Amino acid sequence: MAPRASWKGYLKLSLVSCPVRLYPATSSKDRITFNQLHKDTHNRINMKPVDPELGLVERSDLVKGYQYEDKKYVILDKEDIDSVKIESNHTMNIEAFVDEGSVDSIYLDAPYYLAPDGAMAEETFIVLREAMREAGKVAIARLVLSSRERVITIGAHEDGMFVCTLRNPNEVRGTGEYFGDIPDEKPDAEMLKMAEALIAQKTTEFDPADYEDRYEKALMTMIKEKLKGHKPVIAAAPERGNVVNLMDALKASLSETKPPAKSKSKPAAKTRSAKKKTG
Repeated sequence: MAPRASWKGYLKLSLVSCPVRLYPATSSKDRITFNQLHKDTHNRINMKPVDPELGLVERSDLVKGYQYEDKKYVILDKEDIDSVKIESNHTMNIEAFVDEGSVDSIYLDAPYYLAPDGAMAEETFIVLREAMREAGKVAIARLVLSSRERVITIGAHEDGMFVCTLRNPNEVRGTGEYFGDIPDEKPDAEMLKMAEALIAQKTTEFDPADYEDRYEKALMTMIKEKLKGHKPVIAAAPERGNVVNLMDALKASLSETKPPAKSKSKPAAKTRSAKKKTG
């Protein structure tokens, strides 16, 4: 069964457009999750809406409200929200192109896959995809998701396209509060050279299969042991080492560091976009 699209509409560049479908690129369904239970009955707890004056209320009685002053709200119903129509409700209108990798990673939010919606859209979709791939560019467009407009990047990715929603600038905190007290000075030249050598020794190709979630794995092992009626074995965290001189630590690290081992997992098939970032 084909996955369900999160959004359907048109990808548009000037007078060129084609119908497309947007799909979430990630899933958290395999993560370990917990339910809240009563400690005695082990019944699952239901979260119900409560009015401070009326007590429990039905969800059908809930409405959306925007607080414009303290404890004062303007009420919005579905018709009000649906009446706010802008072009990006159903169209990804490409406004500009930028170099791949030029969007600061701090703005990157949620990833999606973009595919043509039907055979008639494939030719136009492929032309736009390959034009961006050859130019090394990603498109900047806008899209309405979950009742809010999002700025997005669109780039070539394998046989399809990759979309990433961007955080609004007012959602990103400035760095001054956090980096303002870091001294602006040059590091020791010899230590810098040794640190660069250490980086070179540990440089490899990134394969996400090499970095499994060790906490999730240990958590599942503990859960399985409890299901068997065994007392779970708690792994002790490594002790913090003594503080050592930075120069000595760099020298010791260089002498002990070995080139990263290649992944034992089956290598992923190479794609045409493997040499380029996806935006």
